[in-house]
Amino acid sequence: MNKAIIFEPNKFFKQLKKNVFSFGVILLVLLAIGGSYSFTQKAKKPKVKKVIFIIGDGMGLAQISGAMSESTDRNAFERFKVIGMSKTSSADNYVTDSGAGATVFAIGKKTFNYGISVGTDSLPYPSLFEMMKKKNMATGVVVTSSITHATPACFYAHVSSRKSEDDIAEFLLKGNCDIAIGGGTKFITDRKDKKNLTELLQLNGFIVKTDTTNNFEPFSGNKQVYTLAYDGMKRKLDGRNDFLKLASMHAISQLNNNKNGYMLMIEGSQVDWGGHANDYQYMKTELYDLNQTINAVLDYAEKQGDVLVVVTADHETGGLSLHPNKDDKKQFTANYSTSGHSGIMVPVFAFGPGAELFGGIYENTQIHYNFKQLLGLE
Repeated sequence: MNKAIIFEPNKFFKQLKKNVFSFGVILLVLLAIGGSYSFTQKAKKPKVKKVIFIIGDGMGLAQISGAMSESTDRNAFERFKVIGMSKTSSADNYVTDSGAGATVFAIGKKTFNYGISVGTDSLPYPSLFEMMKKKNMATGVVVTSSITHATPACFYAHVSSRKSEDDIAEFLLKGNCDIAIGGGTKFITDRKDKKNLTELLQLNGFIVKTDTTNNFEPFSGNKQVYTLAYDGMKRKLDGRNDFLKLASMHAISQLNNNKNGYMLMIEGSQVDWGGHANDYQYMKTELYDLNQTINAVLDYAEKQGDVLVVVTADHETGGLSLHPNKDDKKQFTANYSTSGHSGIMVPVFAFGPGAELFGGIYENTQIHYNFKQLLGLE
C-alpha cells in the first residue's frame, strides 16, 4: 500500500535553503580551487629570452656605499626592487678568485681558484652560452679587461688555468660567443704560437677588428670580435671615455637581431683592479663608469619590458671599509685591509621578468640555475 505524500511547505523550504547553502559552499570551494590553479598558472616563472648580466668585478657593498654616496649621477643600484646576497667561496678556498668566481655563473659548479669553466676534476662542463647556442640564441661579452680575462673567458672557454689566454682566445673559433668587445689584441694577432686568429675567425663568420687606440667605433655585424687595446683597456682616469656604455649598448643592438633571444655579459673589470691597488679614486671612477652603463641598460630594459637585468660581483676586492673621518664627520676615510680579495657575500640586483628569483641569500651557483630555468635551458 502506497503511502500518501504530504507536502509540508516549511520543511520543504528549510531543506531547499540548506541545499542551496551547501551548493554555495561547494561552488565557492570550486572557485577557490580554480582561482588557486589560475593563480598558480599565472605565478609560473616566465620564460625569458633577453638577459643582460652585469658583473662589477671586486664590487662589494662598501664599494657601492662609498662611491655612490659621493656621486652626483643617478644611483642605478637604487632602481632595483629585488636584491639578494651571494656567497662567493670557491671549491678549494674560502676566498675565491675571478676564475672560480665566474665559473659558477657559467656552468653552475664550484671549482678551484684559477679554473675557467671546468669542474674540480678539471673537466669541461656545458656553459650557459653553449646551451643557448644549441637553441640558436645570441651571446656576447663586453669588458674593460681583455676579452680573454678570467671573467669573460668563463662564458665561452674551458681551461684549467686563467693564465692560458692564448688558449682561451682560440675558443672564440667555436662560435659560442657571437660578440666579444674589450682589450686583448695581442691574444689575436701577437700570440706566442705565432698564429694570427684574425683569418681563422673570419673563416668562421666573424667580423674582426683589432686596434690599440681604446677608441670605440661601432660597426654592424651579428658576429664580432673587436679588441681596442693590446691587453686590458685604459683606466677611466686615463681617458677611456664612455667605452663601456657605448660598447654595451652597441652589443645589445646587434644581439637583439636574433629573434630567439640573447645573453650579454658586461663586466666593469677594473673596479677589481682599483681594489687590488688599494686606490680608492681608481676604484671609484670605475664604479661610476659601471653605474652609468647600468643606468643606460635599465633605461633600455624599462622601455622594452621583456629584458631581465641582473647585476652582481664575483667577489669583493681589497677588504674595503669606510672609517670615520676625523677632519670632516660628514665624510669617511677609505680603509683597505688587503691587496687581494675578501670572502664576504656580495649583493645581487635584479630587474625585469623573473627578477624575483634573485632575492634572498644563496650560493653563487644559484645564479646559473636561475638563468638556466628562466631561459628554458633545462
